[in-house]
Amino acid sequence: MREEMSRILMIEDDEGISDLVRYNLEAVGYTVQVAREGNSGLRMARTGAPDLVLLDLMLPGMDGVEVCRQLRRGGSVPVIMLTARDSEVDRVLGLELGADDYVTKPFSMRELLARITAVLRRSREGKSAPPTLPERETIAEFVIDRAARRVLIDGAEVRVTLREFDLLSFLIGHRGRVHTRDALIQNVWGPDFGGDQKTVDVHIRWLREKFADRSPFQIVTVRGVGYRLDLAGEAVPGSASQSSAS
Repeated sequence: MREEMSRILMIEDDEGISDLVRYNLEAVGYTVQVAREGNSGLRMARTGAPDLVLLDLMLPGMDGVEVCRQLRRGGSVPVIMLTARDSEVDRVLGLELGADDYVTKPFSMRELLARITAVLRRSREGKSAPPTLPERETIAEFVIDRAARRVLIDGAEVRVTLREFDLLSFLIGHRGRVHTRDALIQNVWGPDFGGDQKTVDVHIRWLREKFADRSPFQIVTVRGVGYRLDLAGEAVPGSASQSSAS
């Protein structure tokens, strides 16, 4: 995906700064969303699947440090921190939390654009080789054994089809992240699949029926985007999602 087609979420409470940055980013082709405080920004990051987050450190509600910490618990979306604080301690803290870069206010748009381009490029290069999922994962009494292609709950095998297993394996391996139907088709069915996107919805429904009330996770529908697998107790409060297929 080209940089100019990327989706950027800016979490910034200063309206003047966010309007200026949004105008300049959209002028070069980015799609930009803005959140004014930490809690809503975290929800938008979880449900909107941005390609990059511009994150202010000083925010009302949940501050940028905690937002970054929460984002890193559930995924690997690139984060560039924007802040007026320029101490070495703050920079190190942001990077230790998992921020990909750190830009101090006031900054030039040329510098910010260059940083965004570099971080997005590194992110795409890192995704070009898909990560190897572990052969076996255990979550409470749930076990997915990729080597043996078996799913167990409380030691008993749950029968799943070939495609159901592949879909569940992908969602478990990338839990906490939102996946569009297109992304699921590319990663599970493969780029040569020529069927309808609704096949994703059907397989999701089958998985929910087989694992309802029997597993430590839920497959959540994120309205207008796609699906996300959450472990019990890890769903984002107030997220714009529902359990039934859309």
